[in-house]
Amino acid sequence: MNKQVRFVMAGVAAFVLHGCAMIPPEPIVTGPLTAPPPPMVTTAPQANGAIYQPTAYGNYPLFEDRRPRNVGDIVTILIQERTNAAKRVSTESSRSGSAGLGMDVVPDFFPPGLGPQQNFDMNGNNVAEGSGASEANNTFTGTLTTTVIGVLPNGNLQVAGDKQIAINRGSEHIRFSGVVDPRSIAGDGTVPSTRVADARIEFRSKGRMDEVQTMGWLQRFFLNISPF
Repeated sequence: MNKQVRFVMAGVAAFVLHGCAMIPPEPIVTGPLTAPPPPMVTTAPQANGAIYQPTAYGNYPLFEDRRPRNVGDIVTILIQERTNAAKRVSTESSRSGSAGLGMDVVPDFFPPGLGPQQNFDMNGNNVAEGSGASEANNTFTGTLTTTVIGVLPNGNLQVAGDKQIAINRGSEHIRFSGVVDPRSIAGDGTVPSTRVADARIEFRSKGRMDEVQTMGWLQRFFLNISPF
């Protein structure tokens, strides 16, 4: 077998493998999912007799609440997403027309050959109907604890988090990112996802349940090369 035949066969094999390959879904949550740890700064206590002394773990005043407001703080997101949309379209149109010509007596000054044999009667009718309906109903509930990865100039918090669960041979992960107003955070550090701006929620799974929803490799191959 010469080199040209081998090259052609290798190209065909690569094309077949490319057609059989399963393209993973594109993630919607991009960027860092946790805040990088800041460098440890040791602050020596000041001998000023004050009860409050700032430490390296946060500069919180004595009577200030513990709501998250700095990079690295924890915010618990209560995922409460529900969407319900419905659309129905109906169209109906009709059109009818008729024309006729009837002559029993023709004057003599009319051209010869014009008489009752030229009589005609035409009718036309056109009817069109169309209808369509679309409905979507989705519910997603859960809890995910995220980390503040950035603070905007107006004080809003950029949060992101990831949770991965593996059970036997299957695994699933939940990713979340968005912008939170600190005033929307409750005293226990929780905020509903409906109060998060630019929220991106991603739920993916791997395992048997994911494989049964995947098209077979031979079917994907013929689907890729099919012109229809």
